[in-house]
Amino acid sequence: MRVRRPLGLGVAVLAVLLALPGVGAAATAAPGIAVRAAEVLPAQPPPPPPNPGDDELDRSRQTVQERSAEVGRLTARLAELDAQAEQLQIQVAARNEEALEARDTADAAGREAEAAAARALQARSATEQAGREVDAARARLDAFVGDVYTHGLDLGALGLLSRATDPQDLMDRARLTDALSEDQAAVLEQLEQARIAQANADSLARAAEEEAARRRESAEQASAAADQALRSAAAAADEQRARLDGVQAERAAVQARLDAAENADSGLRAQRQRFDAWQAEQARLQAEADARARAEARSRVAREEAPSAGPLPRRTGSGAVETAIDRAMAQIGTIYAWGGGNSRGPTKGIRDGGVADSHGDYRKIGFDCSGLMLYAFAGVGIDLPRYSGNQANAGQQVPVSEMRRGDMISWAENGRTYHIAMYLGDGKMIEAPYSGASVKISPVRYAGLDKVTRLL
Repeated sequence: MRVRRPLGLGVAVLAVLLALPGVGAAATAAPGIAVRAAEVLPAQPPPPPPNPGDDELDRSRQTVQERSAEVGRLTARLAELDAQAEQLQIQVAARNEEALEARDTADAAGREAEAAAARALQARSATEQAGREVDAARARLDAFVGDVYTHGLDLGALGLLSRATDPQDLMDRARLTDALSEDQAAVLEQLEQARIAQANADSLARAAEEEAARRRESAEQASAAADQALRSAAAAADEQRARLDGVQAERAAVQARLDAAENADSGLRAQRQRFDAWQAEQARLQAEADARARAEARSRVAREEAPSAGPLPRRTGSGAVETAIDRAMAQIGTIYAWGGGNSRGPTKGIRDGGVADSHGDYRKIGFDCSGLMLYAFAGVGIDLPRYSGNQANAGQQVPVSEMRRGDMISWAENGRTYHIAMYLGDGKMIEAPYSGASVKISPVRYAGLDKVTRLL
């Protein structure tokens, strides 16, 4: 019973190799041996595009999500600050209107104070003028009365100056003097009343001036307070705007980082898509090459092998190598079945009580790794044992550095062989790899490579 272990996958491309006219070694091949496409060096596949790992993609997506969340938080903060800024701007506008109104009031109060001061000045001037007129009238009256009592009646400008001719005339002149004196006293009284009225007017004008001055001072204080309130509101709005600008700058920086992260993430995912597309294309090309190689190998096997009821005769040489390879290549695409395969072809697998059973190998008809080798070399008359470890010991052991086309290569762990395949040359091998896979061509896995066994 063989020990079977799952193996890792390698990406391989089998070049489509055609026998070309004029190819030196192919043109002189031994009789009866078809020219093998694998004898021509295969074309190398293009290098794969970068393929970011899942961890790198996850980290990239996490970065995008974190920065997107930060942008969202800052956007919400901006909306809040913007609403506050708008409210402060409304307050600034209100304070501005109040300041303008206060200035208008102060300007009107100033004009009223100036008008009141002008009226008070006029009132003072009129009062002073009235006083001077009263004083002049009183002086004239005093001079007139004194002159009358001292010198007699002298009407001066009235043209009535004359001397009394008799007592009656004297009395008449005396009564005239009294009348004139009384008239001047009445005039003086009127002037005095006018001066008093003017003085009262002056007092009222002064009071109005003082009131206007007080109102102007109060209005100017109110205007100054309104201006201060406006300045405070404007300063608060400026501070809010500065905060808003700061958050906007922060959000812009985070947005830039988010954009860069999204671009990087998009770039990584585009790389992954390109790699997946490349891988799918390589798989398609591989499948096409495998199909062609399988068809060509089957055609050669059919031509070279005659129907026989018993074991085929043992053959040697390069032709036998190519026949063994053709038999293995003709099975490309055949399903893996643990325990499957014999000298006549694929058979139903068997239970292993583990991985193979979980894949249903016991219900499949196919090959496992040693079954494929058994079938391939049976075509040239070599009857191999069933277990891969015994197959690895069934021929000449050669160094890994000297392995050549048609050699069996095997892997071991702790001295126990767990897998075997056939070397095709140019770093390629054909194998039945593990449950769930099929017979295929793969790059040689040198890690763990234990033996190279030469049968031909």
